[in-house]
Amino acid sequence: MGRAMLLRVLGVCWAMVLSVAASTADAKTLGRYGAGWLEEIDGYLVLHLEGTHREMGVQHGHLLGDHIRQNVEFLVHEKGDTVVAELGPLGVTPNQVISQIVNIQRKHVPQKYWEEIEGLAEGSGLSVADVQAANFIPELFHCSGFALMNSATKDGTLYHGRVLDYGVDMKLQDHAVLIVAKPKGGIPFVNVSYAGFVGSVTGMNNNHVSIGEMGGKGLGQWNGVPMAFLVREVLESADDLDEAIAVFRDSPRTCEYYFVIADGKTNRAVGMEAGASKFSLVEPNTAHPLLPRPVKDAVLLSAGDRYNHLVDRTEAKLGEFTAADAIELMSRPVAMKSNLHNALFEPKSTKFWVANANEKGEPAADQKYQAFQLSELLERKP
Repeated sequence: MGRAMLLRVLGVCWAMVLSVAASTADAKTLGRYGAGWLEEIDGYLVLHLEGTHREMGVQHGHLLGDHIRQNVEFLVHEKGDTVVAELGPLGVTPNQVISQIVNIQRKHVPQKYWEEIEGLAEGSGLSVADVQAANFIPELFHCSGFALMNSATKDGTLYHGRVLDYGVDMKLQDHAVLIVAKPKGGIPFVNVSYAGFVGSVTGMNNNHVSIGEMGGKGLGQWNGVPMAFLVREVLESADDLDEAIAVFRDSPRTCEYYFVIADGKTNRAVGMEAGASKFSLVEPNTAHPLLPRPVKDAVLLSAGDRYNHLVDRTEAKLGEFTAADAIELMSRPVAMKSNLHNALFEPKSTKFWVANANEKGEPAADQKYQAFQLSELLERKP
């Protein structure tokens, strides 16, 4: 991807009201620890956290301990002991690089997230160093995203789609979890994530703001706040689109990253480049050197032929999109073979749909989507 990535920001409004709150027909509580608890809804792990950041880390560690240990063991000690292609020119292993990244970025990461990592290590019985290593892996490997709004959708509803193409060989899909968090002093949110991770690359908060990340290059440009912690900060602190943008604009940043951010309260969405030395926004309906095919009321972000497929599909259904149509936008070849998870957010209602790659490594786009609603998940009790 990198600089060749074609940033496409499409804001499309769809008119659709579907009754798709999380089904409780097949839900069961798996465990409790402090204010936190773990449940399974139709086979999907849902982790509920509440309290200070350290308390949430301890809850996370205790309730998902087995998953976290397996995840960290594979990522840090198996994958991390090999030299992957993207790091080959450096002649070092990912673990060696990660330790350097942690030292460089330590001063930029808010203390609350270090406390959450320490709590997670305590709860899971792992070393802080191993948990840190796993949480900084996103800084090594850097997908597609879109927003449809207003005239682009059947009834004007804002839809925000996020395609995560991130090496299914990392086996993260075996430890997929929805983290529903109520941070003390912060905004409740859902993080579409994996056991053992504190940061985020895909999520939505209860104030109707959603965000998804797409990675680029910039290997070695690490003197800033890790991307996954900036996304997490948006989830727990941004009340609207402008505040979400400010989190990136006003913080020291790393590498090359692109984002789509949406606000269901105002039916606004933007594309954003927020790298170590670059920051720019791409509004809907705006021409851009990397956006040769702008679409009214749509923000599309992808690369190469996948971008053209995304535009073609959007133009073909413009003004008619429903949630089901928006999900179809994320099917292959817009999603790659390495498609780890897909998510569609309807920020105004806080409904969302998620699909994950299966254990065989087959793309998320080819799997069943499960429907949830954040406002409903926040009301649930063990």
